[in-house]
Amino acid sequence: MKDTPIAPQKDNVSKDGVSTAPAILLESVHLTLEGPAGPVNILRGVDLSVAPGTALGVVGPSGSGKTTMLMIVAGLERISQGRVAIAGTEYAGLDEDDLALFRRDTVGIVFQSFHLIPTMTALENVAVPLEFAGRKDAFERAAKHLTAVGLGHRMEHYPGQLSGGEQQRVALARAFAVEPKILLADEPTGNLDGATGQQIIDLLFELHDRHQTTLVLITHDMKLAARCERVVRIADGLIVGEGVPTS
Repeated sequence: MKDTPIAPQKDNVSKDGVSTAPAILLESVHLTLEGPAGPVNILRGVDLSVAPGTALGVVGPSGSGKTTMLMIVAGLERISQGRVAIAGTEYAGLDEDDLALFRRDTVGIVFQSFHLIPTMTALENVAVPLEFAGRKDAFERAAKHLTAVGLGHRMEHYPGQLSGGEQQRVALARAFAVEPKILLADEPTGNLDGATGQQIIDLLFELHDRHQTTLVLITHDMKLAARCERVVRIADGLIVGEGVPTS
């Protein structure tokens, strides 16, 4: 695999060298997959621009295309048509190795399922992406981020020895450890009880504010979506509106 970070394109760069590009830019994005009965249009022309540091809520019914859009932003799904530019970098023309390197350095992901490595301690789980990024201080940084999420006393515990809420805290620490420009969260409290889920959400927004990370949060909870600065609604593969529905 290549190991050279992908440099952003020079478009949308101010005179002092600071990027003025949107953190997320999708233009007329289509995704069509072949199904048993023929082509299935998953996304049908999505347009979205998100400014750096924004917290964006994404709502819509199951099967509307929310998670697919998130996977496209992460570079985990290839589009059929349109344009994708993330943190100033165009995805068109990047191969899988390039996308993996870009994702490693720029995008953090938190899923509903925690996706921790069961044979590794909490500390080792958080250190893994830092080691992949070549950070010599991987374990020191991992310890710092676990402490930041209130797990300084649980670093040597394995996922099976942690509660669901603690496992999601480890997942948050892992996502933020590489200091990503963009954090994608897909129903991050879906497997947690109400009180624990609320603690995780409070922590997620606290970390977002502290690091000024662009946050994309997929949720079915309209009260949770309302905590974001922006909310977009997706239905049938299209963004159909903005703002939390009032009814």
